[in-house]
Amino acid sequence: MPTAAAYLIVVLVWATTPLAIKWSAEAGAPVGSVLLRMAIALLAGLLVLVALRRGLRRDRHAMRSYAAAVPGVFGAMALSYHASMTLPSGMMSVIFGMAPLISGLILQLLPSAVKLRRWHWIGCVLGLAGLGLVFADSLVLGSDQLPALLMMLGAVTLFSASGIAVQRVAAGLGPLEQTLGTLALCLPCFFILWLASSEPMAIPLSTRGLWSVVYLALFGSLVGFLCYFLILSRLSAASVALVTLITPILALGLGMTLNQEQPSSSMLAGAVLILVALGAYLFGDRLARLKDERKVSSSAEHESI
Repeated sequence: MPTAAAYLIVVLVWATTPLAIKWSAEAGAPVGSVLLRMAIALLAGLLVLVALRRGLRRDRHAMRSYAAAVPGVFGAMALSYHASMTLPSGMMSVIFGMAPLISGLILQLLPSAVKLRRWHWIGCVLGLAGLGLVFADSLVLGSDQLPALLMMLGAVTLFSASGIAVQRVAAGLGPLEQTLGTLALCLPCFFILWLASSEPMAIPLSTRGLWSVVYLALFGSLVGFLCYFLILSRLSAASVALVTLITPILALGLGMTLNQEQPSSSMLAGAVLILVALGAYLFGDRLARLKDERKVSSSAEHESI
């Protein structure tokens, strides 16, 4: 697949996923909706494996990698689907966009991690300030959005920590193997949660909710991840990181246009501040490197004179 096409698919899938989650859970069965999504995704992925005549690794190293990814899929998705019942889809995307900042902070607690530099810390502080603005309206007593915001914050933290754990296991799995192995371990967890949730056995879905589940299963859980790993192997980290800046803006626009969502002024201000924080965090290294290169070039010119 051409790199440009894969990049566009990742942007579109990540931008539309929060709205699709909200629509799939609109009938009041968030756990059942995510369970159905994961079951369809796993079945479709296994059919792809059969067509490719490949198997799924089940050695100890591979199982550790699958298990490391479970909190980032089961934990993050369960929290996100519950949060979607009250939180605007665009705001879900903005908070999830903080994953690079949270990953950087988690890494500081681990041995042999690269220490954050000044602009990284500036990005983290700005991100926390933006998050504070997002939470501002929900700090009013009785607000139903505060629990949802806390769920999303928990979801992105689990997602970030799980990604770091998978990298540290370093099992050498391909993206399809990693995705399907993780889904296979997560599916029983979702099933147990569904039974404990007292949701109806017949999962209630509206027409657009049903199509949203199918879309999330095939694109959100399979195609999107495969294209993401593809561009990650072909493009620079800075180019891939742009996705986390583009998708929240698109998601906010989609939520306001297609779902009549009207985030408050403080939420929008917080979203802008979080995007600025991501820019400072993700591209500070690049700007510093360009500055150093200009200094070296300038010194070389002076020496030649």
